Amino acid sequence: MIRYTLKCEKEHSFDSWFQSAEAFDKLSMARLISCSVCGSEHIQKAVMAPGVRPGRKATSQAEAPARPLSAPASPAEQALKELRKKIEATSEDVGRDFAREARAIHEGEAPARAIIGEVAPDEARSLISDGVPVAPLPWSSRKSN
Repeated sequence: MIRYTLKCEKEHSFDSWFQSAEAFDKLSMARLISCSVCGSEHIQKAVMAPGVRPGRKATSQAEAPARPLSAPASPAEQALKELRKKIEATSEDVGRDFAREARAIHEGEAPARAIIGEVAPDEARSLISDGVPVAPLPWSSRKSN
């Protein structure tokens, strides 16, 4: 739907809604639009300002946002950020050797300690079925933009 401000040959101004710009053109050519004041069929579009809805207050580049975009947006995000920081500070990152190292710790062949790393889904299922205590972390270790 599109709304136009229209005017007749006697300069009467009124608004009307149309299905599309093409629909207005067809109705106008067929003289099926008439002035709501005087009934004239000589109608044309009037100059009009675009109808812009008032929105949220735009922030200028000079204004700083209320919080940095990298800051947690909610208490849950803040808690997750703190949990990640604590786990990463108290665990050894063994990277792609996670499955081998976790199995070695479980079997007593490596010293017991907290480890983090990457493992393929099938390797994770194998560790779990063998009774190795593992759990997925609620974040990705991959760096992304």
